[in-house]
Amino acid sequence: MKIICIGRNYAKHIEELKNERPTNPILFLKPDSAILLKNQPFFIPPFSKNIHYEVEVLVKINKVGKYIDSKFAHKYYNEIGLGIDFTARDIQDICKEKGLPWEKAKAFDGSAVVGEFLPKEKLGDLENLSFSLIKNNEIVQNGNTNAMLWKIDEIIAYASQFFTLKKGDIIFTGTPEGVGKIDENDQLTGILNGIENFSIKVK
Repeated sequence: MKIICIGRNYAKHIEELKNERPTNPILFLKPDSAILLKNQPFFIPPFSKNIHYEVEVLVKINKVGKYIDSKFAHKYYNEIGLGIDFTARDIQDICKEKGLPWEKAKAFDGSAVVGEFLPKEKLGDLENLSFSLIKNNEIVQNGNTNAMLWKIDEIIAYASQFFTLKKGDIIFTGTPEGVGKIDENDQLTGILNGIENFSIKVK
């Protein structure tokens, strides 16, 4: 399986990082080794002094697809979840300055938190999903999929032009504003439509 991530999919997040607004979705990949094992803490890696949390709605692909039309994209997933795209912001900034790829900053081991997947029918309108991240009992990110620049079906259609989507692939759909640094002993909890979806400890 592979993890396909979408960058800069929320306007306010683009503004907070002073990035340029893209004309198409920004795609990057994480390997399966990036997935943080269930019930395990996230260990801050020694190569970064500025790891940021980025909470995101996740989509799990349920069958093979290539060149998918957006009007048929809903047939390629049945489950929605929540996760974190951990980012070594200091390394990413250096890579961006030099025009280099982001993999060191985005795809390192344990950088992808994958919460519980839920049947999409139980979540209602997927274009109006509320989600948030709580750090140490304080809400630090609060988002809604209605603010996405590209909706889930559009993302699937776009990504499938470049990558064959396979059963079990996971799409991270982008993060809203409010990203920030983590520290040792932080507790991070993800909430999807008012229900706790994951909770991890930082070490």
